Amino acid sequence: MSDDSPADESTTSRSAEGESAEVETELSRDMSLFDITFIGVGAMIGAGVFALTGFAAGLAGPALTLAFLLNGFVALFTAVSYAELGAAFPEAGGGYLWVKEALVDPNGFYAGWMSWFAHAVACSLYAVTFGVFLTEFLVFGGVLAPEFELLGFIGRHLLDKILAVLMVSLFAYINYRGAEETGKAGVVVTAIKVIILAVFVAFGILATINTPDWPQKFLNSPSFAPNGIVGIIGAMGFTYIAFEGYEIIVQSGEEVVNPGKNIPKAVFYSLLIVVPIYILVAFAAIGGIEVTAELIAQPGGIPNSADPSLPTWNALGDLGELGIIEAAGQFVPYGVPLLLIAGLTATMSALNATVYSSSRVSFAMGRDRALPGFFSKVHSEKRTPHWAIFLSAILIALMAVTLPIEAVAASADIMFILLFVQVNWTVIKMRKTHPDLPRTFEVPYMPWPPLIGIVLQFLLTPFLLSALGMQIGFGPDSHGFIALVTTAIWMGFGILIYYGYSEPKEEEKLEEETPTVATEEAPAPERAETDQRILVPIANPESVEQLMRTALDVAEDRNADVEVMSVVTVPQQTPLSEGRKFVQEERAVIDRAIEFAEEEHPDVPVSGKIRIGHDVAKAILNTLDQDEADLVLMGWRGRGRRADYVLGSNVDQVVTQARCDVLVERMGPAGDVDSILLPTAGGPHAELAGKIAHAIARATDARVEVIYVMSPRSEERGEAQSIIDSAAASIEGVETTTEIVEGDDIASAIVERSADHDITIIGASREGLLQQLVFGAIPEEVGRRARNTVIMAKRDLGITSRVTRWLRNQRS
Repeated sequence: MSDDSPADESTTSRSAEGESAEVETELSRDMSLFDITFIGVGAMIGAGVFALTGFAAGLAGPALTLAFLLNGFVALFTAVSYAELGAAFPEAGGGYLWVKEALVDPNGFYAGWMSWFAHAVACSLYAVTFGVFLTEFLVFGGVLAPEFELLGFIGRHLLDKILAVLMVSLFAYINYRGAEETGKAGVVVTAIKVIILAVFVAFGILATINTPDWPQKFLNSPSFAPNGIVGIIGAMGFTYIAFEGYEIIVQSGEEVVNPGKNIPKAVFYSLLIVVPIYILVAFAAIGGIEVTAELIAQPGGIPNSADPSLPTWNALGDLGELGIIEAAGQFVPYGVPLLLIAGLTATMSALNATVYSSSRVSFAMGRDRALPGFFSKVHSEKRTPHWAIFLSAILIALMAVTLPIEAVAASADIMFILLFVQVNWTVIKMRKTHPDLPRTFEVPYMPWPPLIGIVLQFLLTPFLLSALGMQIGFGPDSHGFIALVTTAIWMGFGILIYYGYSEPKEEEKLEEETPTVATEEAPAPERAETDQRILVPIANPESVEQLMRTALDVAEDRNADVEVMSVVTVPQQTPLSEGRKFVQEERAVIDRAIEFAEEEHPDVPVSGKIRIGHDVAKAILNTLDQDEADLVLMGWRGRGRRADYVLGSNVDQVVTQARCDVLVERMGPAGDVDSILLPTAGGPHAELAGKIAHAIARATDARVEVIYVMSPRSEERGEAQSIIDSAAASIEGVETTTEIVEGDDIASAIVERSADHDITIIGASREGLLQQLVFGAIPEEVGRRARNTVIMAKRDLGITSRVTRWLRNQRS
């Protein structure tokens, strides 16, 4: 069906070994651009503008207007990343799915874990704010006395919590009813609060300009930024949670009509609507309010000892969540009830949006088995993820009732910042690893916007914590400390969930996606247990001997075992079980590889594996993860470069996503190996190339020539000599020569010299962060042009995989 179909409820049959086919569920598309824009606006103009504006004014002073403007500026650098990825991946789950696709685990798990918690905490903040506003509304209307006590024990604080839980339950039910009801509810409440805020702004600006010397409130009380840069950036960090609506917009991607066009538009439209509203509300509140004796006498507001000459921004800070409501009572006709109604509708729309978003994140995590499977259940009639909604609502309600919500809301800010940093890095990474994505919107001037977003968001965090107080304890000056501790506890709990549940379930999913249907193993040689594992995917029978010869030489040198694999592929529409019919065709390749190993290197353990999958590259990557391989060796026939692939679709994907060392061998003429060319320029990839050259040379008794190509006009001959001397010294026990070769074209000089050698082994180069390269321009050009065999080497530089491999070796 097309994207604009009213009900795209596609189903895909899948089957694992020994299992019946199951149906993969997706959500129906019935949300328009108008719906998702208002969902985003509803999330941004929620409790933030009502409950947080007063507190933020106390931090930044009149510079709060600047803080809101700068927050919109900072948010824009992440919004562009969400626009590109949301349009390319229109699925429920948002940032969690993108990070999981592009970055190594447990980054993906943590993206979902932080997003779920952050949205749930934000929702609990909105719920408690709703309870405070509704209680205040009942007191203002005379329904309740100012110091009421219902049933002899329900005071104001407890009633706030009860009302919060009731509203969470209501909007959980609305979300359970389905996306169409969700969108309609969001449009109604968002429209109400925008209209009332417009009235507030109009009367506030009128009251401001009618006040003699009104600029003094902004410039001389005692200054525009009384708390300096710390106050401004602290207010930005404290209110940054109000600008995360684009995360909620992309959560609806699987339910949006024409998501490729509508998601980017909704992201930018929502920011364009929200930022001016925040700036105008701050200006109207600070300029329009007057500090009077009546205002000081407000219960629970400004201390009675306060001076009537108190700056208005300071008064708003003391009034906290009731700041702009009390301000409205001064300059808007019927201002208190009107703003309370707006606050109630604002928190309701934010509740609606964040219940929706948090449940969709947990639904996506359940579908990926990062959380238990019942999170991914979809109701048979309502077609909504009812368990994800119910359990998210329970989490939200528990936090609303039990936690110090201001401090935990700050931890939600921190988690949103960490999530946005991951998303910004993901959009950079995917330009290289996923060049063929259907990008209906592209971030301009890459990689600068997402990099700027990362830096700016990291700057917010320490200022946020400092502004909220880092005093150890649980007092009003400890909210920053509590936020930091809360974040650490949730992240630590996430580690337990990931390694105790999610990681094993991920391994099960990998096996189901590419099941092993046949294994072969050579007779076990009499040698010590191996230290490493080398995976050799082979598809072409003609490549068996050449790839196995290289793999066995390296395995001998590394004390490694070799695992040969072949993949039976079936179309996406075909159940995996149907691939069993074609296993026999691949078994011959595996058998030939094992026979060759027994003849040439009987002391190297060799095993074979046949897997079924829809995608060759994914099957190889799954095998690398499941079998904890340290190196993968792939063959390449040296076809010409296409616009969309560098070496080939499967090779490109494995090289860029494998969490281990990678070798790609461009097949040359078969024959003995007497001489090896090792071009080097230093660095970790060249170091790996040197080790491979050493392994092959030692096994074949070949000589190695190490060269460094430099421009005739270069004055760095001393450095070049040092690099080739270091490379030669690392190749012990092998006949080695070195030479500095002069040439303006490095690749051409290497290709010319390679004609005198049987194999050229070259490490990957690093031309630029976002160039569409796999090994680098020079190695790839050498691989295409050289007439003899070329091996390109790329070392795994991922910290996570290196630590994992070190720990595994320590256990062995």
